[in-house]
Amino acid sequence: MTSDDTPGRYASPPCMAAEVDPTYFDPAHVDPEQARDVARWRKAERLRLRAERDALSVAERAAKGEAIGGHLLRFLEARFGRLAGRVFSGYWPIKGEPDLRPVLASLHAAGARVALPLVEVKAAPLVFRRWTPETKMVRGDWNIPVPPPEAEAVVPEIALAPVMGWTQDRFRLGYGGGYFDRTLASLSPRPFTIGIGLQSARLATIFPQPHDIPLDAILTEDGAQAG
Repeated sequence: MTSDDTPGRYASPPCMAAEVDPTYFDPAHVDPEQARDVARWRKAERLRLRAERDALSVAERAAKGEAIGGHLLRFLEARFGRLAGRVFSGYWPIKGEPDLRPVLASLHAAGARVALPLVEVKAAPLVFRRWTPETKMVRGDWNIPVPPPEAEAVVPEIALAPVMGWTQDRFRLGYGGGYFDRTLASLSPRPFTIGIGLQSARLATIFPQPHDIPLDAILTEDGAQAG
């Protein structure tokens, strides 16, 4: 508070530590106890957001997925023009995620080289294999369908990232395995990354840690939210 007891503006530490914005988090100064607190908070948020997503009806989920798909195609066209010949990584929907397989099929038909990510080695960066609507999928980690080992390995230029939660500054709350951040850190050049989530999953912050990498854009059923 200011000297006249009127609400002051939040400031960054250390100059006015008593007036720090409650959503402020400095990723450069992380102690073990703070990291544990953030991990517990994230776990609770994942459970909350997953429960909200699971509560959607089949019709609601389909409508949101269709809306996101339309926004995504328009966003890609405006940002990149034609994607023919470019490597685009999508995802296979699990756990109530928006189903963008029709978009992947549309991009494939337009000449894009569509890929899907998969875990080849535990706690290592993801790998990407070519996918077409005719690909005979096999079961990968967590029983997720993935392209078979003989599918061409590629490196994406544009990649989708499903999110449990997201922030206006484009940080992503994922499932907690760290695979996507690990992958982005390993790729050079880094692909243009687009987070796909629900509007209701917006968070004030995820309390970014040193390993967290912001995405390039966020898309929800309401359109582009950042980027």
